[in-house]
Amino acid sequence: MTTTSGTRTYKIDKAHSEAIFQVRHLVTKVRGRFTDFEGTIQFNEAAPEQSSVNFTIHATSIDTAEADRDKHLRTADFFDVETYPTITFHSKRITRRGGETFDVVGDLTMHGVTKEVVLPVAHMGKATDPWGGQRIGFEAETTLNRKDFGLNWNAMLEAGGFLVGDEVKVSLEIQAVGQ
Repeated sequence: MTTTSGTRTYKIDKAHSEAIFQVRHLVTKVRGRFTDFEGTIQFNEAAPEQSSVNFTIHATSIDTAEADRDKHLRTADFFDVETYPTITFHSKRITRRGGETFDVVGDLTMHGVTKEVVLPVAHMGKATDPWGGQRIGFEAETTLNRKDFGLNWNAMLEAGGFLVGDEVKVSLEIQAVGQ
């Protein structure tokens, strides 16, 4: 449905989207994803700066392809999913960087801590699916410091340094369908 302001609501299609991350572990990087998330995009094609995004990730859905590690990540050492079951992002403003790229500024809440972050977002276009649904696509990539959100657990290595890096690279591939 498109409003008189030209803004249309799109629902994130989880089957065609992903929320992935990577973080240094010892001498390599561990990659993972969250498998359960949802969100809506209020998109104004004529004036993208008037758009907005709300996104929720269910922290218990963390998947690094290693059951014991995932279990540890769900504990109070990391995400503490019993106390903080969701990670949320609510946009506050959008500014055009150039072409079809934008800075989406919003509040990211994780592990009970809310910080304003800037997501550099690329609008990948729009298309009509085989069933007549209108779809839009976006990509975003940023790096967060996990300690900014109270995710402080680590282990000192005998040779010096730490087991887990502080910087976490986050990548979002979002496809959403018009409502």
